[in-house]
Amino acid sequence: MPRIIIIVLLIGSLLAMLPPVIAAQARSTPNPNRPINLIQDMDLQAKFKAQSENDLFADKRSQRPQIQGTVARNEAYLDTHFNEGTVDGQWATTTPSQLPMNMARLQRGEERFNIYCTPCHGYSGAGDGAINQRALELVSNADGPVNGTVWVAAKSLHDATVTIQPIGQLFNTVTHGVRNMAGYGSQVPIEDRWAIVAYVRALQRSQNASIEDVPADKRGGL
Repeated sequence: MPRIIIIVLLIGSLLAMLPPVIAAQARSTPNPNRPINLIQDMDLQAKFKAQSENDLFADKRSQRPQIQGTVARNEAYLDTHFNEGTVDGQWATTTPSQLPMNMARLQRGEERFNIYCTPCHGYSGAGDGAINQRALELVSNADGPVNGTVWVAAKSLHDATVTIQPIGQLFNTVTHGVRNMAGYGSQVPIEDRWAIVAYVRALQRSQNASIEDVPADKRGGL
């Protein structure tokens, strides 16, 4: 093959490699310049940024306040039994009708309880969780507050002051917290909060049940 042809082929091969190399370099290197928009696709549509002015309105605010009385979709919260644990202004004594009680719900409540509640309250609900025990140990071995704080022992869920509470009040505690306990309304969905409360009731029943609470055909001759 003539030498000139070999040189042309080599040069052509090198030139053919330039586009993918340039493309790879462009994709891997940040560019402070705005991208070239051959097709706009609403990239450069007119808009107002947060806290900017808008002369169209008398108050000059581009962000319009919500119309009084409006709520987000599915957030009307008209069912106070389901959303707040209250019925006619009183703590509910039953679970909401849309959450029928069954073994699957209790098992879900046990799972959520073990995740969110056992660190302080313990698996049995006696207030002997790992965090609670460790905190009490640190406080008892210190001459004063540890790192400027004190620890309030986790409440036993079998304490008389808890067992007498209506189920709606327990739901409110899980949702909003009580005393030093933080609420879980922002972390746990409503259905799971009710499941946790149902499981707490089952725990309380397991520690304070009598033989009369067991159906006759399940007592096994006791």
